[in-house]
Amino acid sequence: MPEDQLQATSKAARTRERILDAALDEFSAKGYSGARTAAIAKRAGVNVQLISYYFGGKEGLLEELLSSWQERRSKLVPASKAELFLESFRMVLNATLRDPRRARLVVWQALGDYPGDTEALAREWRTVAAAAVEQTRARQAAGEISEDHPPEFVTLLSFLLAFAPVALPQVIEEIYDVDPLSEEYRQRVSEALAAFLDVRHA
Repeated sequence: MPEDQLQATSKAARTRERILDAALDEFSAKGYSGARTAAIAKRAGVNVQLISYYFGGKEGLLEELLSSWQERRSKLVPASKAELFLESFRMVLNATLRDPRRARLVVWQALGDYPGDTEALAREWRTVAAAAVEQTRARQAAGEISEDHPPEFVTLLSFLLAFAPVALPQVIEEIYDVDPLSEEYRQRVSEALAAFLDVRHA
């Protein structure tokens, strides 16, 4: 490929990434309904028409971001299965809080702020939840964690601890007196969860 074409391709890729990053800021702060393409374009420092050119509009932008999140999650699931429970929980916790903007998109979706097929979304989440419960049940059967609590409750508790810093940051600050996204929060809840579930470390 000629040098000028390579430069043009590279510039287009950088522009596209700037738009996606700006959209992530806007959607995570305001949800899909509250986000405006003009505001996204301003954040990205581009002409608003480029959003339509690259993504077909606001909905296309959201779908691209959600697709990226699903791809990351699909890579995380098999990796976490290979780890013991506590290490697996920490992997999910770190992935969720490393860039909380993506987790906020999930929260907005859960609140119904989603332009796509909500039934398809619900089916996807049922599949994710069912797989997580089965994984927890298998860990209990293997003696890795206590069977004193139903696997559904253990799974729910794990999800809540991972998403609470994103959905309820003020509550975390009041209860723990730490930055909800901090390593200290992650360490404290991991240790507490391990003690609660009588986690086997090795």
